[in-house]
Amino acid sequence: MAWILIIFLILLGGLIAPFGDLLGTRIGKARFSILKLRPKKTATIVTIITGSFISAISIGLLILFSEEFRQRLFVDIPFLQKTLDESKKALVPLKEERKRLEDKINYKERELNKLKSDVKEFRRGNVVLKRGQTLFIGEVTSNPNIKADLGKIYKSADRYVQKIVIPNKKEIKNILLWRTSDISEIEDITAKSGNWIILIKSATNVLRGDNFVFVYPELLQNKIVLKRGEVITSEIIEKKDLDYKNVNSKIQTLLKKTRDEIKLRNSIANEITTRGDFIKKIRDSIKINQNNQYLLEVVSLKDSKTADPIIVELNITKL
Repeated sequence: MAWILIIFLILLGGLIAPFGDLLGTRIGKARFSILKLRPKKTATIVTIITGSFISAISIGLLILFSEEFRQRLFVDIPFLQKTLDESKKALVPLKEERKRLEDKINYKERELNKLKSDVKEFRRGNVVLKRGQTLFIGEVTSNPNIKADLGKIYKSADRYVQKIVIPNKKEIKNILLWRTSDISEIEDITAKSGNWIILIKSATNVLRGDNFVFVYPELLQNKIVLKRGEVITSEIIEKKDLDYKNVNSKIQTLLKKTRDEIKLRNSIANEITTRGDFIKKIRDSIKINQNNQYLLEVVSLKDSKTADPIIVELNITKL
C-alpha cells in the first residue's frame, strides 16, 4: 500500500507540475495581472501556488490513506514534544544540583590547597600564629582624638605579637604589616559615634623568627549582647531521661547551644563561665522528684557586651 501511494504521489506531482508551468506561461503571455502586479511576477506567484497545491495534495493523501503517517503526525510528534518539555523541566533541578556540587568541589579544592600550604609551612618551621587567628583585641570609643587612640591599639598589638614571634629580640620595631585601605576604613568607621571592638587577625601562618606578620582587621560594634537575668537557652528533661548520664548529656548539649547562640549575637567570648554547683543542685532536685518533667534554663548573670566574658547559671524548674 505504501509503495502504491508513493508511486501515485510521484505521478500526480509529475502531472500537476507541467500544468502549473503551462498555466504560469499562459498568464505571462496574456499579460494577466493580480493585485496590480507585473505579469511576470503574477506568473511566478501562480507557479508557487501550484507547487504549494502539489504539497498540500501530497500531505492530504498521506493523511487519508496512511495510518502510520497519521500516527506519527498527530500522536507521536505531540507526545515527543510533551516528553521534550518535561525533560527540560526535569533538567532544571539537575542543573542546580550540578552547580551546587561544582561549588562544593571548588570549595573543597580551595580547602585542600590551603591545607597543603599549611603543611608546607609546618614542615618549614615552628608555626606560632595561624591564618585567621585573632592576635589582639582592642576597644575604642568615637572621639576627636580617635586616630591617637587607634595608634595606641596598633602599638600595643605590635608589641604583643613581637613577643610571640621573635621573643628573644630586644630591639623594638614594627612587626605588623597592614593594608593602607584597612587603616583608612577603620578610621572612617570609628570616627562616627559609637563604641567599637577591633579584632586584629593574622592573614597568613607565621613561623617563629619571622620578621613581619601580615594582618587584617575585623571591626565590631561593642553593644550589649546579653542582659542580666535573660534566659539564653532552655531544654526540657523528660521522665525517661532522669538519670545522671542523660542529664549530663543534656547539660553539655545545652551549653553548646548557648555558645552557638552568643556567637550569633556577635559575642567574641571564647568560653562560658558557670557559677554555682548547678550539677549538684540539679541532681538533688531529680533525686527528690523522679516522676516529673523539668525545665533546664541557662540564665545570664550580668549584662555582657561584645567583648565581655559570659557568666551564666543553670536553673532547673519542675513542670
